[in-house]
Amino acid sequence: MRMPYWRLSSFYFFYFASLGALIPFWGLYLQARRFTPVEIGELMAVIMVTKLIAPNIWGWIGDHTGHRMPIVRLASLLSLCCFLGVFIADGFWPFALVMMLFSFFWNASLPQFEAVTMSYLRERIQRYSLIRLWGSIGFILTVVALGIMLDRWGVEVIPYFVLLLFFGILIDSLLVPEKEAVMPEHDQGSILHVLRRSDVIAFLVVCFLMQASHSAYYAFYSIYMEEAGYSSSVIGQLWALGVIAEVGLFLVMHRLLHQWGARKVLIISLVIAVVRWILVGSAPDNLFLVLLAQVMHAATFGTFHAAAIHLVHHYFIGRHQGRGQALYSSISFGAGGAFGSLLSGYLWSGIGPAATFWIAAAYALLAVAIAWRWVDRDK
Repeated sequence: MRMPYWRLSSFYFFYFASLGALIPFWGLYLQARRFTPVEIGELMAVIMVTKLIAPNIWGWIGDHTGHRMPIVRLASLLSLCCFLGVFIADGFWPFALVMMLFSFFWNASLPQFEAVTMSYLRERIQRYSLIRLWGSIGFILTVVALGIMLDRWGVEVIPYFVLLLFFGILIDSLLVPEKEAVMPEHDQGSILHVLRRSDVIAFLVVCFLMQASHSAYYAFYSIYMEEAGYSSSVIGQLWALGVIAEVGLFLVMHRLLHQWGARKVLIISLVIAVVRWILVGSAPDNLFLVLLAQVMHAATFGTFHAAAIHLVHHYFIGRHQGRGQALYSSISFGAGGAFGSLLSGYLWSGIGPAATFWIAAAYALLAVAIAWRWVDRDK
């Protein structure tokens, strides 16, 4: 079957466009709903906790049935329906319940779709970044457009914008045909056998720490910049700048992976993350350093994610592909994101923004040491 490039790419476009509405601006929306910084951290952690649970449940189903696109379609439909509860929820616990429900299904779809994309790419996996870059483009367009809309109409527009993007995800999921994973010539055995390997454990710990280091940025960066005197449109442009740099790297990512290998790309990305969080925490009033830190997003998310996907495909093959993608998603974006979001909410209120970002830099530094010692050391 010929690879449906544009249908695969458009799913990433709509999915990461919805991420571009939720991650940079959802904290502002929650603040407008009169939630405290601690409550905002807890609510953002709800999204991450479901990312820990949902991908593994749906990954197990996908690996055992061999059919992933029906899961993607069902998850897309249910996330859209559950998100409607945002418009009627009032108070912390009802809002937390709604966020738990819609994010449970929203977080389930991407890992299964990643496995479908890998099945289409097969031996052309290094070209994954040329499909994934459309997700970054969707993110860019969203943060720029929504930033301008917030200046004009206020934060009330955010949930309506997200709802529209969820609808786009659903429509596109109906257009992508199923593609079964190719079984390898040798059997890896049970997935527990794979997970007992020291390099796989180290890789997953590194992913956990890298995402934990991003959590304060995702939950509070827009609030942080707003308090530093930046307008919503400028904040949206700052988010866009980081992802524009990411798109530029995605265009050449297949060459970087071929030339340097996933291990080296992963470690360099982690080192840049250490520098980035120190800059973010130390110089919110210095526009040059703010811009430099945002450009570093190309490494801290873009090259890191592409290298991680490459390693997941290397570690988990054949029938384990779906659960491998689910584990990567749940342990990094799920467990790491939940831990980081929850802790950053308390740190933000307790010791302040600057120290919170310095602690984020410490997470990334620890990940550098672990990756250097264990991740694919033999290569």
